[in-house]
Amino acid sequence: MLITRKLTPFVVFEDDSLVVAMDKMNENKSRVVFVISDGGVLEGVLTDGDIRRWGTTQGSLDLQAKVSLVMNRKPLSLSLETSAAQIQTHFSKAIDAIPLLDKSGRVAGLALSAATGFRIGDRVITEDSPCFIIAEIGNNHNGDAALARRLVDEAVAAGADCAKFQMRDMSALYTNRGRSDDLSADLGAQYTLDLLARFQLPSDEMLKIFDYCASKGLTPLCTPWDIPSLNLLERYGMEGYKIASADLTNTELLGRAADTAKPLICSTGMSTEDEIIAAARFLRERSVPFVMLHCNSTYPTPYKDVNLPYMNRLKEISGSLVGYSGHERGYMVPIAAVALGAKVIEKHFSVDRGMEGSDHKVSLLPGEFAEMVNGIRALEESMRGGNTRSMTQGERMNREVLGKSLFSRQALKAGAVVRREDVEIKSPGTGLPPYRLDELVGIRLHHDMKAGEPFFESDLKAAVDATVGFKFKRPVGIPVRYHDYSTLAKAAPLDFVEFHLSYKDMEADESKILPVGEAMGFAVHAPELFFGDHVLDLASDDPEYYALSLQNLIRVAEVAERLKRYFPSTARPFIVVNAGGFSFDGFISESEKQRRYAKIETALMPLVAAHPGVEFTIQSMPPYPWHFGGQRFHNLFVSAEETAEFCARTGLRICLDLSHALLACNANKWDIRDYVRTVAQHTAYMHIADSSGVDGEGLQIGEGDGKLMLGLGAVNEHLPTTPFIPEVWQGHKNGGQGFWVGLDRLQAYLH
Repeated sequence: MLITRKLTPFVVFEDDSLVVAMDKMNENKSRVVFVISDGGVLEGVLTDGDIRRWGTTQGSLDLQAKVSLVMNRKPLSLSLETSAAQIQTHFSKAIDAIPLLDKSGRVAGLALSAATGFRIGDRVITEDSPCFIIAEIGNNHNGDAALARRLVDEAVAAGADCAKFQMRDMSALYTNRGRSDDLSADLGAQYTLDLLARFQLPSDEMLKIFDYCASKGLTPLCTPWDIPSLNLLERYGMEGYKIASADLTNTELLGRAADTAKPLICSTGMSTEDEIIAAARFLRERSVPFVMLHCNSTYPTPYKDVNLPYMNRLKEISGSLVGYSGHERGYMVPIAAVALGAKVIEKHFSVDRGMEGSDHKVSLLPGEFAEMVNGIRALEESMRGGNTRSMTQGERMNREVLGKSLFSRQALKAGAVVRREDVEIKSPGTGLPPYRLDELVGIRLHHDMKAGEPFFESDLKAAVDATVGFKFKRPVGIPVRYHDYSTLAKAAPLDFVEFHLSYKDMEADESKILPVGEAMGFAVHAPELFFGDHVLDLASDDPEYYALSLQNLIRVAEVAERLKRYFPSTARPFIVVNAGGFSFDGFISESEKQRRYAKIETALMPLVAAHPGVEFTIQSMPPYPWHFGGQRFHNLFVSAEETAEFCARTGLRICLDLSHALLACNANKWDIRDYVRTVAQHTAYMHIADSSGVDGEGLQIGEGDGKLMLGLGAVNEHLPTTPFIPEVWQGHKNGGQGFWVGLDRLQAYLH
């Protein structure tokens, strides 16, 4: 459980709109906000489920409606004085956030069941948060303020979350008042005192370095080695404190630090287990948030002495989060520590291991620290999901090709009861998997089936009746292929269809497929994959690859121009193009992006001039698209600002893929409403589907991570008449049921 007093992400006012509430839900990631009066008194609670249910009862979702119309006016709340043990008993599957009220009924705190941890500055450190990575600069600035600033800059570039320093009042700390010329001191003490005398930064300079950290977006922390230093840091307003291994047994300093009620990060090197147990008990009794770092204070620590599994025991002892402070060579051990549950990592940081001072010798250089950070972040990505298992988009694509499904062995009529002998198991895995055979046998079909057709999920439940049509104040269509056009296009009243061409379709004779004079309109989606595993890329630096991409797109334009004969109501059809700009091993630099945008412009502008009877619209892209052959990194037409700038310069327009846009916003922490507003004047056409995370694209409406409604609200405001299709993954299966379900659900949210 985490108790926080930072309430802004969790509270809204009665007169705030649902849009504001949904913003807060996305910010706090708890899918709940608490409604307060102007005086801070608790008035109600609102969840994303409340909003969905209310929108359903209203027939359409007005995101400008006040939260007071939708909120639950009887929320659970507890007194701010309620003990942690008592609070814990009130959590349930339905309640994972509880407001804590002061004696006047004002919201003064919040208890979150799903989190255990604390907040330092803007960073909340919990079991589920990314690891908090500290660049331990300490005294590696060697008393040079300019070097200290350089180290801060290097830490920022390396991806550190925090830069940590040390502060000592030498006269208070040492019995000889820190005199470096004390000839009676032991050799080790003489060496240390000499370094400290020369390499300490004056306190006023140190405070300026803290300010410099904050200006760079880096959390500053400091280790106070004595009470006068702690008092100075407290007057400065330090967000938390690092307690050195040497002071874990110093109950006076530890107690004074605990009295600040700020988070403490405590290293455990040089302490016995009994001393660690005593320190943990000491801190728990004072109700101060703390994390203990497993540590061996040998410089450098031999690998045989690291004893990394002890972190598990340390977690038992502390009853809280744990981390790792490493003095061994390299960065392999910290990455392994994160795999074992470390939520804080601290490593010494220097620009030159050859500089004078013992800490330099065990420090990581900026490039090494960056590699450690990248390794930790990659590891964290691989550890997401916990005990849940869900298929990725790439797995779904492979399962469809390689898996098996239940197919009809013979033609069946609507109303027939499915028998075991009517079903066979075959590839591909496009429909119901074989283990659902018992569910299928005995159901009554609601549609005719041909021999060899797959059964689908929708066969097991009532189907959406598409023949009644869908109510939108804008043109609506669906994606089709040549082979299913005649079935899908006639199943519902539609304004147009979008032909998703494959490279095989490019060779087809349309006259043998399409009747002349169709009343509806049409658009074309250019293939992304052409013969020979060629993924279209107008930004390629390979001259032959670039020329082939250009040639293939010209062929698409020729197909679209021929299709106008069959759909005479469409004078200038859209051609949706994934123009290229992907990479395999990571994102490219800003300067490289601009060069590739220029290549696409050079490719497209002559095409536009040569084919005035069609409109090339560039599809907005997600950051991690799924191409045939695997997932890649996409660099172009991901950013709304870059896309708008390209369109303003070239006069081209885009196909706004809302699922892609949501993924881009999730990955880059952008606001989907700002995204839509930025590209609206350059948008000709839309694809709409739900999404989840940073690469879960094409999901059914209402089955994503809850952010689609914000995007649809922005579409209603800025693109009120723009045509669209529901681009739901595999929506064409079973007579288009995925499309019909999507359109049916969209009616509540889209004008």
